[in-house]
Amino acid sequence: AGLWTVFTLGGVGSKPSPQLEQCSPLANQSLLLLLVLANLTDAPDTPNPYRQAIMSFKNTQDSTAFSSSSPHAFQINFNSLYTALCEQQKSDQATLLLYMLLHQNGNVRTYVLARTDIENLV
Repeated sequence: AGLWTVFTLGGVGSKPSPQLEQCSPLANQSLLLLLVLANLTDAPDTPNPYRQAIMSFKNTQDSTAFSSSSPHAFQINFNSLYTALCEQQKSDQATLLLYMLLHQNGNVRTYVLARTDIENLV
């Protein structure tokens, strides 16, 4: 029970509101799983593929050509991601994801800094 409490952030930070958890429990648990996987330590000979994917994904609306040289490369609509993060900033998990993206993915950082409605995120 104690380990499950740690994974669900039961004793850390603010607890998510009951309506937030009831609204999308699968999304909430998926986000927690993504955060755990992306923060696993790298093996000496192999980097963490989840962290590599978080660090390198690009915008689907970007005009530059998408090169699939990285095996973990993918594209996502940054506008949808930004909107979802703005709506979910009351949860610790969404804030942690935003922090990771801003610090580890230059494409997301550039996109967020270029937005004119950044006050919605703050």
